[in-house]
Amino acid sequence: MTASPPSASDIRSAVSARYGALSSGCCSLSCGSALDLAAPVPGETVVDLGCGRGQDVVRAAGRVGAEGLAIGVDLSEEMLEKARHTIPPFLANVRLVRSDLAALDLPDGVADVVVSNCTINHAPDKAAVYAEIWRVLKPGGRFVVSDVVAETALPDHVRNDPAAWAACYGGAIPEAEYLAAAREGGFTDLQVLERSAPYDKGGVKVLSLTLKGTRS
Repeated sequence: MTASPPSASDIRSAVSARYGALSSGCCSLSCGSALDLAAPVPGETVVDLGCGRGQDVVRAAGRVGAEGLAIGVDLSEEMLEKARHTIPPFLANVRLVRSDLAALDLPDGVADVVVSNCTINHAPDKAAVYAEIWRVLKPGGRFVVSDVVAETALPDHVRNDPAAWAACYGGAIPEAEYLAAAREGGFTDLQVLERSAPYDKGGVKVLSLTLKGTRS
């Protein structure tokens, strides 16, 4: 009998442990350039899912200006605490929210732009995350997500390892399944902006994918 993947609680615990330790470091935790490709403009509201230490939130706040808003969302309190110290006190157009990405603590239609870097792979139900992205986007709003996908379906011993999920590859699914999850979430207008060559991670082949979609 095939073992079940780790529970959402086990994944959250592993992710919290890993990123709590990384919160004090200085290395990049991203796998793409979602914010640059989303190109927010003054006056827009940007939501950064898995905002980590807040560097992209600061950049987004600068791009949207005083009339706009940058909202950083993360489940890790350690990361959010680091972000609070990263964000300059003079930036009044920033908000930080602790929330599960599959049940965002944000109102409907709040965002013009949603971005995320190397975060949704942690979610057991990726379609639920994309449904939430759809919900919080305004009609005509856009998302750009950089994430990790698997070259082929991962073996059970990887899928069942919470540490592999926390390390950004245990929850990776093949590209076709990932696109299907975004469509299930409500998006039909999808465009792959970037796709890396496959690389080894924990003994399996994964790749970085940057996806853009628009809420109709």
